[in-house]
Amino acid sequence: MEKVTFRSPQDGEALEFYVVEETSINGYSYLLVTEEEDGDCDAFILKCLSQDEQEEAVYEMVESEEELGYISQIFAEMLEDVDITM
Repeated sequence: MEKVTFRSPQDGEALEFYVVEETSINGYSYLLVTEEEDGDCDAFILKCLSQDEQEEAVYEMVESEEELGYISQIFAEMLEDVDITM
């Protein structure tokens, strides 16, 4: 599993996540990430907001209940052996 580091735009704090799965929907890339590599743990869905001319990717946690539910369902179908609950 790939490990990625994100930097908070507010304070520059480094946050490390493991990428479980990735998908593209309606022109946006989404990552399903966890803080732990194995076992039961919290997962987060990140949406790429980068513009083509940006050197680094910009991701934001999905907070919209509607979007979160829709994308969670897609990741659940992609990962048959993983239980995603909200």
